[in-house]
Amino acid sequence: MATTSPARGVARPPVHLIDSECDMLVDLALQVEGHSPAVAAMLLGEIERAETHSADALPAGTVTLGSEVDFLDESTHRLRTVTLVLPGQADIQAGRVSVLTPVGAGLIGLGEGQAIDWPDRDGTTRRLRIMAVRRPN
Repeated sequence: MATTSPARGVARPPVHLIDSECDMLVDLALQVEGHSPAVAAMLLGEIERAETHSADALPAGTVTLGSEVDFLDESTHRLRTVTLVLPGQADIQAGRVSVLTPVGAGLIGLGEGQAIDWPDRDGTTRRLRIMAVRRPN
């Protein structure tokens, strides 16, 4: 079921997460809450509204940690390919984006074809559409 963002009144698509990753994601968000409160709040909000599944029952095409994701920024019409990773593995030059960035927090748990209106680092809202997901083996 889609939920509505109170600030904008925009329906957000459903989010699906692997149950074994949820506690780790909550811990990460709480660790950065002091110095990155906006990103922590965004990630915690997505976790709160997520439906959790075992790894083998997660819907196909869902973005997880380690997934390579093709997404379209519908504001700029730019197609990007990134791999969603933990903060210590992030390297923007290599296309590895941390789940603790605005983009990473917005992508986690979405599925192919879904779009979400999501703020970037500057606070500008962009519509991100998942075009393809390649999950790790």
